[in-house]
Amino acid sequence: MSRIDERDGSMLFTILGPLGIGGTDEIGSPTRRALLTALLLRAQETVGTAELAQLLWDEPPASATANIRSHLTGVRRSMDAAVPGLSRRLRTSRGNRGGYSLCVDSGELDLHVFARAARHGRAQLLAGQAGEAVTVLEEALALWRAPFGRDLPRTRWFNAHAAGLNNARYDAYQNLFAARVLADRTELLAYRIERAVAEAPYRQRLWELLAAVHCVHGDAPGALSAIRRCQRLFAEDLGLGLPPRVEAMQRAALDWDGDEARRLVAAHALCLS
Repeated sequence: MSRIDERDGSMLFTILGPLGIGGTDEIGSPTRRALLTALLLRAQETVGTAELAQLLWDEPPASATANIRSHLTGVRRSMDAAVPGLSRRLRTSRGNRGGYSLCVDSGELDLHVFARAARHGRAQLLAGQAGEAVTVLEEALALWRAPFGRDLPRTRWFNAHAAGLNNARYDAYQNLFAARVLADRTELLAYRIERAVAEAPYRQRLWELLAAVHCVHGDAPGALSAIRRCQRLFAEDLGLGLPPRVEAMQRAALDWDGDEARRLVAAHALCLS
């Protein structure tokens, strides 16, 4: 797997950023977007009306069942407007185990494509194939158009998914940055890591990788400056000392040892398997 062929437009559903169907993001009301997103996150499963209500609202209103049925009609219209006949994928089951299910094949949802590619890129990194890992992980992360969940209701269920998926995104970034260091493809890498740090400042691995890039470039003062920022942030915000792996990178910076910085990046990548 060296390319994500699903990026050519064959993906029917996108949720890594604004919700989209068939290349359009005209889904209607926020409740309809939330309802379709919930069904996509539970793709192939039958989800009952009562359970859907719990996903959409922390405290479902008395009219939840009627609201869901009405919004499902709107979701079907949006699906058919995007791709004629697509609403047939949204199936209704009757009886005691009745509910709704959305049929999504492999490669038709960006989340599934991302998860598969991220695993593959991680496996390549662990196998010492850093260059190949860079290619796969770059394509996987290009599927993300924005953090997940920005336009979804702040319910416990959606918040949990947002935290989990956005953590998976940063895990993939960390694997990508490590692969780039080990493949000696570090052009603009410090800038890219700084952007990630700005979004996820308490991820120790990002600080370690930022210091490593400066070390590899022979910029010990830049590495030590990043480490001091990390130390100050963790002390002031969390009451914690310098993370051990960042401290190890500090020793490499003090010795102006780019080779040791690479060795630490490789060793710590293996520790995260």
